[in-house]
Amino acid sequence: MSSKPTIVLIHGLWMTPKSWDTWAERFHAAGHDVIVPGWPGVEDRTPQDIRRHPSALEGIGIKDVVDHYDAIIRALPEQPIIMGHSFGGLFAQLLADRGLGRAIVGVTPGQPAGIPTLPLNTLRSGLPVLSNPFKKNGASPISKRHFHFTFGNDLTRAQSDVIWEEQAINSVNRVFFEGALAALNKNGPSRVDFAKADRAPLLILTGSIDHVVPPAIGEAIVAKYSGPATVDYREFAGRTHRIVSQDGWEEVADYALTWALDHSK
Repeated sequence: MSSKPTIVLIHGLWMTPKSWDTWAERFHAAGHDVIVPGWPGVEDRTPQDIRRHPSALEGIGIKDVVDHYDAIIRALPEQPIIMGHSFGGLFAQLLADRGLGRAIVGVTPGQPAGIPTLPLNTLRSGLPVLSNPFKKNGASPISKRHFHFTFGNDLTRAQSDVIWEEQAINSVNRVFFEGALAALNKNGPSRVDFAKADRAPLLILTGSIDHVVPPAIGEAIVAKYSGPATVDYREFAGRTHRIVSQDGWEEVADYALTWALDHSK
């Protein structure tokens, strides 16, 4: 085992651990053990297999996913750095609320319960799932067109379609519904204690042209936290929701790692 802290990377909705290949390889090359587990129903499966057989994603909620990562982290010999992208960034905050992690990085993260900031583009990004409440426990596919709007808005449609083929999977609908409804319900399954004094230091990162988690959401998250625990924020110009693999991702990864090492408990 490396003498440097282990890093746990948590992927977001519509994605698998493959979305972290860039950061995982870079952090491993820097001497860290890097663990990139999939969500329940996602782990150890290719995106192509999940798109063909998505039923394992049905009915899974936020608590199921967080419990899954909780068990993985508690089995480690020491507290890791936890980084999460998109919904993974929300899960990272929930894990910190459980006392886990030596430093937490939310990369364009979902907001915990009780933060009602939902810009128009954020709502549009969720329409394929939220427009059909009868499929709350389903696993809806994301079209190539919607993937282009959500993840590939810095690319041509053809370039975005290539990434869809390599990485995109069906939505875990229940997670999405619970996350969206929590904006109006401060006691929802994504609730955290914003004033928790002994929480690990938290960094929130956003991209200026992200359609899913625009800077307004990142700023609202940071503003909601209170108390003595560290909360920092950084916006990266020209970055989309695909910030962890978009051209220039190295700058964001290096910033996140340097901050996490400097602020580790």
